Amino acid sequence: MNKYQPVIGLEIHVELKTKSKMSCQCSAEYFGKKPNTNTCPACLALPGALPVPNRKALEWCIKIGKALNCKINLKTKFDRKHYFYPDIPKGYQISQYDEPVAVKGKLGKFGITRVHMEEDTGKLIHTGEDSLVDFNRSGVPLVEIVTEPDFNNSDEVKEFLQQLHIIIRYLDVSDADMEKGSMRMEPNISLKLAGTRGLPNYKVEVKNINSFNFVKRAIDFEIKRQTELLEKGETPAQETRGYDEKTMKTVSQRSKEEAHDYRYFPEPDIPPMVFDQTYIDSIELPELPSKRKERFVKELGLTEADAAILTQDNETAKFFEEVLKKTKTAPQIVANLIVNKKLPTSLTPDEFAKKAEASAKPRETNQGDLSTAILSVLGANAEAVANFKGGKESALMFLVGQVMKEMKGQADPQLVKDALVAEISKP
Repeated sequence: MNKYQPVIGLEIHVELKTKSKMSCQCSAEYFGKKPNTNTCPACLALPGALPVPNRKALEWCIKIGKALNCKINLKTKFDRKHYFYPDIPKGYQISQYDEPVAVKGKLGKFGITRVHMEEDTGKLIHTGEDSLVDFNRSGVPLVEIVTEPDFNNSDEVKEFLQQLHIIIRYLDVSDADMEKGSMRMEPNISLKLAGTRGLPNYKVEVKNINSFNFVKRAIDFEIKRQTELLEKGETPAQETRGYDEKTMKTVSQRSKEEAHDYRYFPEPDIPPMVFDQTYIDSIELPELPSKRKERFVKELGLTEADAAILTQDNETAKFFEEVLKKTKTAPQIVANLIVNKKLPTSLTPDEFAKKAEASAKPRETNQGDLSTAILSVLGANAEAVANFKGGKESALMFLVGQVMKEMKGQADPQLVKDALVAEISKP
């Protein structure tokens, strides 16, 4: 048994892909642009420039909050978060403090503390002895997702972040492209004696990591480093550290600030916002990956493993469903062709459907085996039979999938479908 128990929380920053920035009309598309060409008086904090909040960014922040099962606050406001750094020209960041957009959510077993809106900073570029500032990114809409300190190891963190990444992509509010920095992750790590209650009296934050594997390695390194310090009777310093990808170690950057160090106060140039519940309800979510996976298993008869792979990417899941509209081939067979890369998804759904039908032509169906399989499936799936009798066509497709599994794919799906209908229709 380990002497120390890791206590890990996360802060995740997601850049939204709105057309304009958070508080001005400059384009939010800054990547690859010539430095300091995508700016205006508001981006550069010139005297007299006033912020005007981006409505779409706020709606998308609410959407993220709803997808993470949060309570959406009907009243929210912006605050000034003061700190002095070359990439933040105003000397403060427009963020949210005590009245964020969303609070008290859940993703799986892990708690979400808050989801709030803020603006991104400029970008520092270090060249030898010089540091240059590019303000093209300054003011891009940024959503910060803060979790509870519910994680006990790096594997839990990595799995959570992968699930969050999929959800963000499904919502279509961000590219969440970590190589471009549009999703950045910051774990807070500390250790306490195993079996004790409460939180440790310090925490170490590792800033701006843009890879799931790097997050895992940074956490594992910190657990080892902090364990060694505690074993020597030392309390690890409360500080902000960075992760060095080459050495696979974290390095100290600065002492970690507390909330009062930022001198938060309400943003005087943006009045508080009050929403009514009708407006909140009007912001709809798409079918999220967990629900889609459940539907693929229950209604289409896919295996849990194949359903999980297909729903990891929204475009792949959409392609799969488009192919099903074009073919009578059993869903599980189509899923196998996609999951096992037996046919390229660069084909159109029509082309894929035709090739699927050609490749799925079975040997002659053994009628005796088919009858046995149908009776077995109907006996084990009374609820699906009742649903089909009640007019739910998807229940029949589920039963077809189950029979095809029993037949190991060696049956004509149309023959299976007809035989099922005939058997179910018997008085």
